[in-house]
Amino acid sequence: MHEYNPSSWWGSVMVWGMFSWHDLGPLICVEQRLNSTTYLSIVADQVHPIMLMVYPNGDGFFQQDNAPCHGAHIVQEWFQEHEGDFALLRWPPPSPDLSPIEHLWDEVKRAIRQLVPQPSNLTELDSAIHQAWCQIPRITFQHLVESMPRRTAAVLKAKGGPTKY
Repeated sequence: MHEYNPSSWWGSVMVWGMFSWHDLGPLICVEQRLNSTTYLSIVADQVHPIMLMVYPNGDGFFQQDNAPCHGAHIVQEWFQEHEGDFALLRWPPPSPDLSPIEHLWDEVKRAIRQLVPQPSNLTELDSAIHQAWCQIPRITFQHLVESMPRRTAAVLKAKGGPTKY
């Protein structure tokens, strides 16, 4: 999830997104702070159907960081109930080295910064975010997925310390 709150805008827009090697997932606007109930509804209503469609044999992996809402009992229980549909990857505490979606959020921010004129209200900002997301080239997110074994090896080699990623 990412919050867009640049100083030149009044207010902010918070979005949640996902991607795989195959495609970008939907962007979900989060109206309030993300809590376990809201997160669970996103996972159940958005992630689950996409994972079933893209990985019908149950061989897909879902990565999330260790945000408090991700570790909530009701969320963990839901993942246990659906463990045959896809695997939930266990990760150490949040690390930009292991969070490839941060690179996609950077792409979106760069695209929005280049807009002339800049979005002047939250509706324009939301539209710009969605447009920038949809314009991320397929090769960009495919390279991010393909980089995960190297990222993981680099983090292990650095014993959790910084890496070139």
